[in-house]
Amino acid sequence: MTTTITSTEAMAQAIVDAHRATLALPRDANAVPPASASDDPVFIAALQACHELGFIDADALSVARAWSHRSRHSGQFDPAHWPDEPADFDIAPHPRANAYARVPRPIGLYAVMPDAAWTVRMARAGVPTVQLRFKSGDAHAIRQEVRAAVEGVKGTDACLYINDHWQEAIEAGAHGVHLGQEDLEAMSTEGLNAIRKAGLRLGLSTHGYAEMLIAERHSPSYIAMGAVFPTTLKQMATAPQGTGRLRVYAPLLRDVEHMAIGGIDLNNVASVVAAGVRNVGVVRALMAVDDLDAAVAEWKAALA
Repeated sequence: MTTTITSTEAMAQAIVDAHRATLALPRDANAVPPASASDDPVFIAALQACHELGFIDADALSVARAWSHRSRHSGQFDPAHWPDEPADFDIAPHPRANAYARVPRPIGLYAVMPDAAWTVRMARAGVPTVQLRFKSGDAHAIRQEVRAAVEGVKGTDACLYINDHWQEAIEAGAHGVHLGQEDLEAMSTEGLNAIRKAGLRLGLSTHGYAEMLIAERHSPSYIAMGAVFPTTLKQMATAPQGTGRLRVYAPLLRDVEHMAIGGIDLNNVASVVAAGVRNVGVVRALMAVDDLDAAVAEWKAALA
């Protein structure tokens, strides 16, 4: 492997210097970098660099493996070239036999709503993709909300996803199911196969490289990346990723429909589009408007 930088420390610093402006996030000053299980200098350097740039350990390890992989195959170390090819991360090529049904059209504007009434209202206002994210421990209430959402979007062009409640989604005939990472971890193989067999689409949430790679291996219909900007709607396990990281995440999902979510509004959506993502999830930015029809039209224009 050809490299013009002789020490691991110098290689790590070269990576940091090349990408600090676009990829760095604050990190805990007392945080300890993850231990390296490799003697590959590129892996070690990339791991150190990712730690300095504020990547969580799981993501730092994912990037270090990718950097090492690419350097071995290309025969050179280029600190300016952040890994951005699916092959760098051992992402299998498409199409795949185990894939979930594809989305029938680009996701576009994606409204994530707390109940059936809001979900149906968004669909009737022309939002192309909607999600019912109804949180309740009452099984009867869940079943009723899912059925109301499925019935309510009929006659619209909206594709309806049900968050978490996959069995009710299958029974009611929803377009698809959306699962967060914790929901995905809790799912049995039988449950995931049931969603696929029923022909429902599957969307998965991710918050960085490691979760993205986990989600991608399931061959879902789409992958959501976030949170891009700060949001008070959910307690996030990771810091807002920013559009710089969004710009390097998106190319890895070039063969999978993908979207951005988290704190996106009309004031910052242009930066999301500039990062290469034209599908966005929105919650409060649609619920708070006075003229929903006008707002939906403005969002569609911003994403066009």
